[in-house]
Amino acid sequence: MNITPSAIFPDVLIIKPKVFKDDRGFFFETFNQRDFNEATGLNVNFVQDNHSRSFKGVLRGLHYQAQQPQGKLVRVVSGAVFDVVVDLRKQSPTFGQWEGVELSEENQLLRWIPSGFAHGFLVQSKSADFLYKSTDFYAQQHERSIRWNDESLAIAWPLNGVSPTLSSKDSAASGFHEVQDL
Repeated sequence: MNITPSAIFPDVLIIKPKVFKDDRGFFFETFNQRDFNEATGLNVNFVQDNHSRSFKGVLRGLHYQAQQPQGKLVRVVSGAVFDVVVDLRKQSPTFGQWEGVELSEENQLLRWIPSGFAHGFLVQSKSADFLYKSTDFYAQQHERSIRWNDESLAIAWPLNGVSPTLSSKDSAASGFHEVQDL
């Protein structure tokens, strides 16, 4: 696998797996704990796998857990999304900065998002199947959401003038200034 630190957050990683292609299709390991830990220098233990399907224009996020923060290894198995992380670590020099990257079935990239970041994505294709592994269990009582269009973050979502489709929870999300310590 080829691992590249993000331009802004060196601990957010873009992972390009070794893909074996032939006239039948392709094969690649989506996760191998030994290889992942050796290549990243991390000692990650995933406890939960999640799968969501969303349709074009759906925006999920920006989510985080105020307690039991989760590291996530994310990927798209069908379709394409604009995947965004926001640094919520108040002592970090990049606190409040964001970064977005396209994840798609075509580029087959994975993204490692350590705990301490809010996460969200916008579906850019007709639909998208989004899979992720988490380092801690989902805890509804600790889940928080930051407004996708918070002015202080100024995230450049590729909406092309169309309003995103949001859940009721994300429509009622808090502002970035209300972020709790992680």
